[in-house]
Amino acid sequence: MKIIIPGGSGQLGNVLARALHHQQHEVVVLSRDPVNAPWQMIGWDGETLGRWAEVFEGADAIINLAGQSVNCRYTAKNRQLITDSRVKSTRVVGEAIIRAWNPPRVWLQASTATIYAHRYDASNDEATGIIGGNEPNVPGAWRFSTDVATAWETALKESPTPNTRRVAMRTAIVMHPGAGSPFDMLLRLVRFGLGGQAGDGRQYLSWIHEQDFVRAVEWLIAHEELEGPVNIAAPNPLPNAEFMQLLREAWGIPYGCPSTELMLEVGACLLGSETELILKSRRVIPEKLVRSGFEFAFPSWAEAAKELCRRVEGTSRAAA
Repeated sequence: MKIIIPGGSGQLGNVLARALHHQQHEVVVLSRDPVNAPWQMIGWDGETLGRWAEVFEGADAIINLAGQSVNCRYTAKNRQLITDSRVKSTRVVGEAIIRAWNPPRVWLQASTATIYAHRYDASNDEATGIIGGNEPNVPGAWRFSTDVATAWETALKESPTPNTRRVAMRTAIVMHPGAGSPFDMLLRLVRFGLGGQAGDGRQYLSWIHEQDFVRAVEWLIAHEELEGPVNIAAPNPLPNAEFMQLLREAWGIPYGCPSTELMLEVGACLLGSETELILKSRRVIPEKLVRSGFEFAFPSWAEAAKELCRRVEGTSRAAA
């Protein structure tokens, strides 16, 4: 297949591009800063139509991952960058699809599991999940994240692409062992004895193993009955305290120092991040994927954590 990945030069894009290239697909990544890669890289600005749009002709799938990282402080400037990078790139991808004589069959648009409300009582699926933004007693920064996700998906809905199926991928945290990845940062905490629960540890963490993320993307491309919002998450989210305990067990460390909310706020300020990434309860289940017949290679965090830790250990031994 010919697969175009706008915004595919980040961590998640590299995971996807590498896997699809390995499977002999023709992969084209659109990037603001194209570099040498095993697949084709083309420059774009993520806002305006250009020569890059020519590669959309005859493509099998567009997977738009463009968007400024949310791992930052939510200052007014960063909020604008985060919002604009998502909404403008989505709109221009839609324009490129509309102008194609032979448009792509499917457009997979990045979204986020953060769109759902902070809650403990029940899981959020695509049909009955509660969209966030109106929860009582949550920080304003959390409402911002929900507003961004909603604007992101609205831009997708408003793009008239009658000959191209559209899917909003509400993706949970993708776990892979790459440097600087969420898993890498969590494992560093464990290795330094800081991998205890965050806050009261009740907040749910939704996640997906990188292999299942890639397989889910391929499944969405192949299954024409799937459209609209689709949750890309493992079927078993779990509370932060249990999640960190299983990660410690996978690495062979019995104890991790817990972090209070005050400690997390101080740390987030020092690291230029936000506590929402740690404290918001994201309890998401992939109802549409499961009902369509998708089977997860890593449905439970215990097995996923062990596999990821084994790979980190193998890399460490190889480098020694």
